[in-house]
Amino acid sequence: MSVEEILEDANRLFLKKKFHDALSMYDKVLAIDPRQVVALNNKGYALGKLKDHERAILCYDKALQITPNDKTLLINKASSLRKIKKYEEAINYCNQILEENPKDAIALYHKERILFSLGNYKDSVYCCDVILEGHSENGDVLFDKSASLAMLDSTEHAIDTLSEAVRVSRQFKIKAKNHKAFAKLYDDPRFLQLVLD
Repeated sequence: MSVEEILEDANRLFLKKKFHDALSMYDKVLAIDPRQVVALNNKGYALGKLKDHERAILCYDKALQITPNDKTLLINKASSLRKIKKYEEAINYCNQILEENPKDAIALYHKERILFSLGNYKDSVYCCDVILEGHSENGDVLFDKSASLAMLDSTEHAIDTLSEAVRVSRQFKIKAKNHKAFAKLYDDPRFLQLVLD
């Protein structure tokens, strides 16, 4: 079997959510070619799906030594760093991408979530606004923006934005009911009508 065929098999297993099986196939590829960037990235991604972010980051680091400015690798590393709460380091990778492309929606998405986690709600809203300029129907970003606005006590704006998110998908009603950002709106009639109807 060629490296490409093994990689294809590994990716098929990954898509079927058979992450452990996919990992052993990625390892086979890397035993043949330790500098196979796609295998390193996908192995990292599979490890991330298994919540093994420390080992995922090691894969991304190896791949970044080979292709230092690869956007996919930088995003995936930022995502894993965010999930293990290494926010400052994660934001640096987002900023590295945004220096080249200030409107990169994926980098901005990770950055707005990191900023929310750091309690920097104003800058999180700004990142959401930049994404929404090009993707006005992105429910996840609308929801995140409404959560940041709620934390900033901008109640009317938060509820308006949340209703836009709910218009995109009703799942955001349930999410809003259980999200800490909206706790102080539990007695607001507009909020209750939005999430309970």
